[in-house]
Amino acid sequence: MNLSFFDQFTSPCLLGIPLILLSMLFPALLIPTLSNRWITNRLSTLQLWFFHLITKQLMIPLNKKGHKWALILTSLMMLLLTINLLGLLPYTFTPTTQLSMNMALAFPLWLATLLTGLRNQPSISLGHLLPEGTPTLLIPALILIETTSLLIRPLALGVRLTANLTAGHLLIQLISTATTALLPIMPTVSILTALILFLLTILEVAVAMIQAYVFVLLLSLYLQENV
Repeated sequence: MNLSFFDQFTSPCLLGIPLILLSMLFPALLIPTLSNRWITNRLSTLQLWFFHLITKQLMIPLNKKGHKWALILTSLMMLLLTINLLGLLPYTFTPTTQLSMNMALAFPLWLATLLTGLRNQPSISLGHLLPEGTPTLLIPALILIETTSLLIRPLALGVRLTANLTAGHLLIQLISTATTALLPIMPTVSILTALILFLLTILEVAVAMIQAYVFVLLLSLYLQENV
C-alpha cells in the first residue's frame, strides 16, 4: 500500500511510451499560428496579457540592468506553471516533484545571479555578508552565518517546490483512496470525503500556480541584490 502511494511519482508508460511526452505536447496547441498581425484572436490577446502581467510583476523590483533577465525568468515561470498544472491531470507525471530537477533549475540560476553580482559590484555583494556596525567579536560568526544562508538558497528553492507539490499529491491520493474504500461501507461519509477531495484539488491548482510564481520571484529578488 505504501509503495502504491509513491508510484504516482514515477512516469506512467503505455506500450513503453512515457505518457509525460503526450502531455507535454498539449501546450503546443496553445501556441498561435504565424501571422503578419500581432493579435489574431482572443486566445492570443489573453496570452499576451498574461505574459505582460508576469513580466511586469517580476521586473518591478529590478533596475534596467536586471531587465535583461526578463526572457529567462518569464520562460522559467511558464515552464514551471505548465509542468505543475499538467501534473494534476490523471495518468500524468509531475517532474517538479523530483528534487533533482528542481535543483537542476535552482542551482545554475542562483549561481548566475551570484556571479553577476561578484563581477559587476564585488564590494557590495561581499558587503552583504557583514552588516554595517557589527561588533568586532561577532564578525567571524556573522560572516559564517551569512555565508551559510547564502549557500543554502538554491537548496531552499528546490526543497520548497518539491515538498509542497509532493505533499499535495500525496494528500489527493490518500483522500481519493479513502473515498473509494468508504463508498460501499459508508456512502454518506464517502460523499463528504469526495467534497473534501474536490476542494483539495482546487487548492492544489492554486498551490501549483503559487509555487511556480514564488520560485521565480525569489530568483528575481536574489538578482535584485546583485544588480
